[in-house]
Amino acid sequence: MQLYIGNKNYSSWSLRPWLLMTHAGIAFEEKKVRLGWEDDSPFKKTMLALAPSGRVPLLIDDGFAIWDSLAIAEYPGRALSRTSTSGRATPKQRARARSLCAEMHSGFAELRSTFGMNIEATPARDRRAHAAREAWRWHADLKRIDAMWHEALEASGGPFLFGALQHRRRLLRAGLHPRAHLRPAAGAARRRVRAPHARLAGFLEWEREALAEHDWIPEDEPYRTQA
Repeated sequence: MQLYIGNKNYSSWSLRPWLLMTHAGIAFEEKKVRLGWEDDSPFKKTMLALAPSGRVPLLIDDGFAIWDSLAIAEYPGRALSRTSTSGRATPKQRARARSLCAEMHSGFAELRSTFGMNIEATPARDRRAHAAREAWRWHADLKRIDAMWHEALEASGGPFLFGALQHRRRLLRAGLHPRAHLRPAAGAARRRVRAPHARLAGFLEWEREALAEHDWIPEDEPYRTQA
């Protein structure tokens, strides 16, 4: 299988199936394509030649294309059984977990547009993030995320939401300190994931490679051209 991804510094969508498959020990060949948004960009030409979505992530299995991170995560079924408590969960618990995954997958547009994934950048260098934090347009999104995490942790008893992989890096890189925005249960789960002995080896690998890219996209970071 080949997994097509974008820049590791920017592509949170690519990270999702990459991290799941890496953690589950599912063998795949990584194919990284530099992000580009123009219709005639090498990125668009490459991806459209493989699948009609023209986007990453994209999984190719013996010529069969699967796009969208949720679809990719569900395709190699053993990944979910090895990285979650789905084998012990009730149908209602699995349905609730799937509902939250779908909500995270398609919702929170304001938060996503304001605080896009950028592992290399620091809040001090991103002037847009500083201005957006003052505007608080994304506050409703953050309150909903806090409620999701809190309710799931209360129901499951932790230490993770459903005993599965979870990812909170976007808030931390954006400079949104969980202590100020998350209730104790959600904040404690966040600290467990970030503890040196508990952080996922796969994510540490992704983070190291993202920091080594040194390949910034002007459309995503116009402030760098102003320096």
